[in-house]
Amino acid sequence: MFRAIKKKKSIINTDDMDLILKNARRGVLAVNGDNGYPYAIPINYLYDSSAQKIYFHGARTGHKVDSILACDKVCFVVYGNEIIKEEAWAPFMQSVVVFGRCHLLENSSETMMLLKRFAMKYYPNEQLVDDEIARAGKATQLFEIEIEHLSGKEVQER
Repeated sequence: MFRAIKKKKSIINTDDMDLILKNARRGVLAVNGDNGYPYAIPINYLYDSSAQKIYFHGARTGHKVDSILACDKVCFVVYGNEIIKEEAWAPFMQSVVVFGRCHLLENSSETMMLLKRFAMKYYPNEQLVDDEIARAGKATQLFEIEIEHLSGKEVQER
């Protein structure tokens, strides 16, 4: 159902993909947008490797929400881990492509706990997280991507 990476020597293993998804701070979410055009936007996210899910937040209305409600199939890309190997002058970069189904989470105590876990990735301390959730948490929509397929590779940028 999903295409295999053509250059087998470029494929990275599952542990490397997990590390990229856990450590990167932003990725690009692509949805099926208006009038058949793809719509891709950078987002902050939280990766839950044990559940094989990605969480992100956003407004309750807008292009992203409308697109997800119309078609739950999404693609999410994270890249990073740029390194320069001694034998090559050009940098190597790793990326992970995620295919999955996205849906909006209902507001519940579990959702608020997920929102706190998400915020702890980005805020410097728990007090700031608690203050922000108290101030704006109820207005925030949490989204969940159920991962169906992952692929990762390392490419040299030259």
